[in-house]
Amino acid sequence: MEQRISLVTLAVSDLSRSREFYVSGLGWTPELEAPGVVMIRTGEHLIFSLWDAEEFEEEVGPISSGAGVAPFTLAHNVATEEEVNAVLATAAAAGADPVSPAMKRSWGGYSGYFGDPDGYRWEIACAPGQVNDIVVPKP
Repeated sequence: MEQRISLVTLAVSDLSRSREFYVSGLGWTPELEAPGVVMIRTGEHLIFSLWDAEEFEEEVGPISSGAGVAPFTLAHNVATEEEVNAVLATAAAAGADPVSPAMKRSWGGYSGYFGDPDGYRWEIACAPGQVNDIVVPKP
């Protein structure tokens, strides 16, 4: 198996609301839309998929729910601290839950978090050195 990820899929409670947040609010462009799913190309070989939770459960199995947040985060790295602040402001204007303001982190970077309409946590980060060299596209 190749070392890569093809899709990241989020099961969402209200597909229209999630589409509005990501497409109209954050300015992303859908690659494919079908009943129950919105797919957005986020990399050369990566698709971010929003899938209606009921349809997700039919194929994948029951969704576990309870107190707290899902035990993972999605991250969007940028080149500068100013860009971190700008992306967090865009997310807030789109209606994101402002989970954590941007700040210097103990690991040496600068990041903040927001929650999407279903509470999925996004980290917006500027990481020092090798991480940003790998994940931030060069202009």
